[in-house]
Amino acid sequence: MSALLKSGSLKTRIIWAVVLILMCLAPLISTEFRLSLLAKFLALAILAIGLDLIWGYGGVLSLGHGVFFGLGGYAMAMYLKLQASGTSLPDFMGWSGLTGLPWFWEPFRSFPVALFLGIALPALLAFVLGWFTFRNRITGVYFTILTQALVLITVTLFIGKQEWTGGTNGITGYNSIFGFTLHSAGTTIALYYITLAILVLTYLLCRKLVNSRFGQVLEASRDGENRVRFLGYDPAGYKTLTFALSGALAGIAGMLFVLQVGIISPSMMGIVPSIEMVLWVALGGRGTLIGAVIGAVVLNAAKTGISEAYPEGWLFVLGGLFVTVVLFMPNGLVGVYRNVIRLLKRRGEVVHVPVSQEKPEVY
Repeated sequence: MSALLKSGSLKTRIIWAVVLILMCLAPLISTEFRLSLLAKFLALAILAIGLDLIWGYGGVLSLGHGVFFGLGGYAMAMYLKLQASGTSLPDFMGWSGLTGLPWFWEPFRSFPVALFLGIALPALLAFVLGWFTFRNRITGVYFTILTQALVLITVTLFIGKQEWTGGTNGITGYNSIFGFTLHSAGTTIALYYITLAILVLTYLLCRKLVNSRFGQVLEASRDGENRVRFLGYDPAGYKTLTFALSGALAGIAGMLFVLQVGIISPSMMGIVPSIEMVLWVALGGRGTLIGAVIGAVVLNAAKTGISEAYPEGWLFVLGGLFVTVVLFMPNGLVGVYRNVIRLLKRRGEVVHVPVSQEKPEVY
């Protein structure tokens, strides 16, 4: 049995090594447009890994990750917009009657500051929300409702303050970074490799985290919070830190997304996108990390393909997938794969059982 397990593990590693090599070769075999789409999917996969940390390993379902994603996206978009505007006000501010740049926009003239705030702001918001909720033992559906309320409040605020955020149109109208055109072939390839590298690094770091003592305590608090508390650990602290890390990863994904797409708006951080993010993890298999990556890439690729062929049909497919995953695939695609491998291993054991060890049939 151990030999079979080692063989299966080795084959799995070989498969993922081949996949990674193919991903590295993607710019050579893909068009510029498709490569940009793939980079966008990989950026969203970073968010999915963060969501899997708090939901799959922490047992806490968040429907507010669209907010953390949006904060990171707006941080990068504000920097790009200020660079594109030069000494002038951003166009939407002039249309709204502003005569001067708001004070909180000033720090975003610096790329390092914008990069830091794109990570720190969503992490800080997640930390504060987690601190007050987990300390008061607010979990389950109540926490999910709170995160959904956070989405509603944030989206309403961003739409209402049009002179600061661009309103429903969001922030767009920028096309370069550090003097390089965002949509040129060279920049597209560079951003793709940067996104792929960050995704791989994020996966490896999160894998190390969940396999550490921290991850063990986090999983234990998911399965039996009171038992963990009786053992002397603080489940609230572990969940709060995990939620903050998850928010930071969502912010990173938002910044990379803006560089790929060239726009960020309140519609991209609303309730529907937040629910789609949960479905990515559920489809791939929560509590697996790699399942979150698979789910994000597969589902967004399907969304793009179906939307191109049948623009009105995507929501029906999304609803059908949600029902299918809940009823027939509770462990996602990774769970299905593991079940198939386990079944094949059992059949292999039956075939290779020596005659002397066979048990007599019972009638």
